[in-house]
Amino acid sequence: QVQLVESGGGLVQPGGSLRLSCAAAGFPFSRHAMRWYRQGPGKEREFVALISSTSTVIYADSAKGRFTISRDNAKNTVYLQMNSLKPDDTAVYYCNAVAFPRDWGQGTQVTVSS
Repeated sequence: QVQLVESGGGLVQPGGSLRLSCAAAGFPFSRHAMRWYRQGPGKEREFVALISSTSTVIYADSAKGRFTISRDNAKNTVYLQMNSLKPDDTAVYYCNAVAFPRDWGQGTQVTVSS
């Protein structure tokens, strides 16, 4: 059974930083690509970043240059370092394993506001 637990969200001022974590269980984590999505208020869920099993990364245009996705296979955890945050980054952030598209965690709320 796939389990995903996101953490690290919070309230941050514009220009600030946060590091999100996603602890995974129930599947061979190191073999699978992982991705972050987000869903802002009144918006569709949207792709943010992906990291392959070999640590190739892909970013949405909105994340390029500001966000960094990484993984620690020893800890079965994927991270999202978010810098230069903007109010438009306000959303619930979710992680997901590409091979298990219907399994999602509860998400972690990120609010960017002064």
